[in-house]
This record gives sequence, structure tokens and C-alpha cells, in this order.
Amino acid sequence: MSMFCFQCQETAKGTGCEIKGVCGKNEVVAKLQDLLVYVTKGIADVVVKGEIDAKSISEVNHQVLKSLFITITNANFDEDAIEKQIVKMIDLRNQLKKQVSGVKLSDAAEFEVTDRASMLEKAAKVGVLSTENEDVRSLREMIIYGLKGMAAYTHHALNIGKENLDINAFIYKALAATMDDSLTADDLVALTLKTGEHGVSAMALLDEANTSKYGNPEITSVNIGVRKNPAILISGHDLTDLEQLLEQTQGTGVDVYTHSEMLPAHYYPAFKKYDNFAGNYGGSWWQQITEFETFNGPILFTTNCIVPPRSEEIRGRIFTSGASGYPGCSHIVPDENGKKDFTAIIEMAKKCKPPVEIETGNIVGGFAHNQVIALADKVVEAVKSGAIKKFFVMAGCDGRMKSREYYTSFAEKLPKDTVILTAGCAKYRYNKLNLGDIGGIPRVLDAGQCNDSYSLAVIALKLKEVFGLDDVNELPIAYNIAWYEQKAVIVLLALLSLGVKNIHLGPTLPGFLSPNVAKVLVEKFGIAGVGTVEDDIKLFMGE
Repeated sequence: MSMFCFQCQETAKGTGCEIKGVCGKNEVVAKLQDLLVYVTKGIADVVVKGEIDAKSISEVNHQVLKSLFITITNANFDEDAIEKQIVKMIDLRNQLKKQVSGVKLSDAAEFEVTDRASMLEKAAKVGVLSTENEDVRSLREMIIYGLKGMAAYTHHALNIGKENLDINAFIYKALAATMDDSLTADDLVALTLKTGEHGVSAMALLDEANTSKYGNPEITSVNIGVRKNPAILISGHDLTDLEQLLEQTQGTGVDVYTHSEMLPAHYYPAFKKYDNFAGNYGGSWWQQITEFETFNGPILFTTNCIVPPRSEEIRGRIFTSGASGYPGCSHIVPDENGKKDFTAIIEMAKKCKPPVEIETGNIVGGFAHNQVIALADKVVEAVKSGAIKKFFVMAGCDGRMKSREYYTSFAEKLPKDTVILTAGCAKYRYNKLNLGDIGGIPRVLDAGQCNDSYSLAVIALKLKEVFGLDDVNELPIAYNIAWYEQKAVIVLLALLSLGVKNIHLGPTLPGFLSPNVAKVLVEKFGIAGVGTVEDDIKLFMGE
């Protein structure tokens, strides 16, 4: 095989991509990403064995987060950019080593490479399959994928000026542990739950960062039609990029539309003052293949969820920032103060035709924890009266597989006395359906981006308190979660660390779970896959 990767839900045959990633990455990108992860492990080894305080290595902390983020599915396909990051990380690692003496370091902390060829040669020896025991490999990779998701959320918080150095310290500890052959499977299971605990902290940190700067999300109706002005489409998750783009487009005659996971930005009060913040265009990330053609204007990717464009014309309209990247696309680099100059995007937009309208109407969201808790009395009364029989957490990711139609059908066929709690792009499978409301409470409550799954956990814990229950699993809440990539992994581990059990995960179980590890998750946490819509609804409803 020329590569091996099984970190996403769409991995080939459900076991692993061996020639080219289903996501579109080639073997060179895959191997360079493997090596980038490996050098972050080396840095972790130096930090842990050298007992270096995370407070003293600010730049290293930031670059480790960025490096892990770069390796998330669909984030960065740019070979040159990844190679430069590897060189930077090796340099930082070697500077750190000057602070350490008298300890034996791992190969990840010692290796050197001189060019692309030596990088690829080294990468072939240190990838996923370098761990021979499949159960140990499975647990190590699950931890690493959780850390990638945690790094993404922590990176976003950092962009807003918020950080929690305990999270950084844990990332070093956990990365180093994935190279420790003395750890047993039980040790790694325990570390998996610890990863989930710190995942909760990372999501709480990002929630605090977003709400402290942009306000608490409010119930908002978002236009999904178009205006007649030229426009820029912004995708991904980074709200600081959106803020700067909106500031720079004011008075230019250029509108700004959100795409996919940027939709929840409309719920924050701070962005409502921009009269050129026009609405949301299109649907889930994978639909960009056709939606970018009809949008006509430039597209800014702030994070992951890039699909390799089908034409040079579209590639020429794509800009990237942060951890994202694609060969041939312009990358916007911040100055020393974190400011980004979007002049090139704005000038291109002025020369483009306005977007073609592909749908009309509005979608409603903004049901993060602060907003739902404000409605707590109404929600509790609806539950006590029997108007709401059950809540279904259907957070997570969307994807291209036809089997994901399951989630649309599931939402449509749920009893009318149930409410869907959602976050992440999974909502695009049902957020435009007319599912109605229960006494004024919409049957789809969208909390926001995938990181806002934290809101769903806060809501559950608050309801547990209100109803005076001892166990969150006693609530009338069922979990039917779709997953795709590594941020969904940290959300899952976070829920497990909070004691949530009997989560159904689909449309397929992760390929990185070995049979024995899958058995542990089933027996200890009640993790299960999905079946038919009808059978699953009967099971969830206790029929």
C-alpha cells in the first residue's frame, strides 16, 4: 500500500484508505501528515521527560495545536505547506531539547530529515501501522484523533485570546503516552476517558471565548435566498476570520454569506450589526462541489471541510487561512497582530456576478445552552405535561454516503411529541424540513457548530438538575449521533467522560476500532451502531 489512513467515517471499505484518501488527499500529503503528527509526539516527549512547564513555551503550544489541526480530515491538502510546518516543528523541537539533559528521548524527539525524499522515507516507517498490536493501535489512534479535535477547538479559542494551559499540558502528556509501550490496554482506555474530560474543557473554553466576544447566541431566522450584490462565501468554523471579513467589506458593495458550519455565526448578536451579512448559501460541506459553481464569487475557507475542486476556475476563487490549505489556492497569512488582509478576496468579489439563487426561505437556530436554559420553565412544563415525550440528540457530522439519508428519514418519522437537539453539520440532513413545533418550541433546536455540542451537554446536565435526577441517563434523552471526522471523536469522548451511555453512532462505526476495542465500548458504555429507521425509533421510544 502507498499510504494508510482510517481516521474518517468514509475511509475505503470501512477499513482504511491505502492508495488515495476518499477525502482527496494523495499519498504524499498522507505521509507528510503522518510525519507531522510524529514530530508533535517528539515535542511531547521532550516536554514530558524534561518536565517543561507549558507556561514557558507559548509558541510551541500554539504550533502543536496548529500542526494537529492541519492533519484533520479535509483541512490541508498542500504538500509544501505541510512540509514547511514539519521543518518548523523540528526546529522548535531541537530548541526545546537544549533545556533537557540526562533523559533518554524517543526517536520522534531525535530524528532528522533533510528534504522531501527523506521526509517521505521516514513517514513510511512511523505511520499508523507502525503499532503492530491492533488493539493498542486502535486505542492510540482513538486518543490521537480525540487530541486532533481538541486541538482544533483550542486553536479557535486561542484566536480569540483565550487559552487553558492545562489543556496544552494534557495534550503533551497524551501524545507522549501514545509512544509508551509499557501502557496496557486498560491504561489506554483510562487515558481515552481523560481525553474526553479535557475535550469538555476545550469546548467550554471555546464557548467562553465565543460568547464573551460575540455575545450569547439568540434565536435567529436566517435567510437562505440571495440578494443582487456580488458576494463572498465564508466556510469553516473560525469566527475571528468572519469578523475581520465583515469589517473589511463594510461599504464596499460586497455581501458576505455563510456556508456549512459557518451558519451559526448568524446567531451571535455581534454580527447582526453588519448590514452586508446577507444570509446562508447552500447546505453541508460536501455540497460545495455544485454550490461553489452557482455562487460565482470567491470562497474563504477558515478551517477544514475542503473538497478538491472540480475545475481550475473554482480553484482560482478559493482562498484559505489558518490551518487550512489547498495547492494552487491563495493562503491569507495574518500579520504579527493576528490581522488578516482580505483585500484580494474583496477585489475579486467586486468583479464577479452575484450568486445564483438555489433556494428561498429561512431556517431558525440559536438554541445554545444560554438560550435553552432561558426557556427551561417552558421546556420542563412541556415534559411534565407529556407534550414532549423525548429529546433526541442528533449532533455530529454530515457526509456524502447515501446511507446518511437515514438521518433525514429518522427525523421525518420521529413521533410528533419529540424534539431534536442538534449541533454540527449533521443538521443539514433535516434542518430545512417542516417538522413544526410543540407549544411554540421548534422540534429542531440547533445549538450551533460541532463544538457547540458542549451546549447540548450543558442542557442535559441542567435538565438533570431541574428534574432532581442522580444520573444523566435517567433523562428522556436519546443519542443518535452521526460522525465523520476527528472533532466528532472528541465530542463522543467528551460525552462518554460525562457518563452518557447508550450512544448510537453511525452511519458506520469507526474503522479505527478493532473488534476487541469495539467490544469494550459496547460493554462499558453501550455504544451501538444504527439499524433501520423504524427499528431504531421503536428501540429509542421503548416500544
